[in-house]
Amino acid sequence: MNLYYFKVLTDQEEITVVVVAESDDQAFKRAEIEVEASFLKLPKIKEIVLQERKKVTNKGTAFVVK
Repeated sequence: MNLYYFKVLTDQEEITVVVVAESDDQAFKRAEIEVEASFLKLPKIKEIVLQERKKVTNKGTAFVVK
């Protein structure tokens, strides 16, 4: 499993999304699904940019989001 840190660019704003997934493909799909589920009015997604990917370990994994 990997922990993914994305920036999702829409018409209106830049959204930070963090996802745990088995593969890059699953992570991109999950990021899009989570953005769509978080808004009453669906934003137009222009781009999903992978910022960082880390392997999830038994001791834990984390990102600092600014």
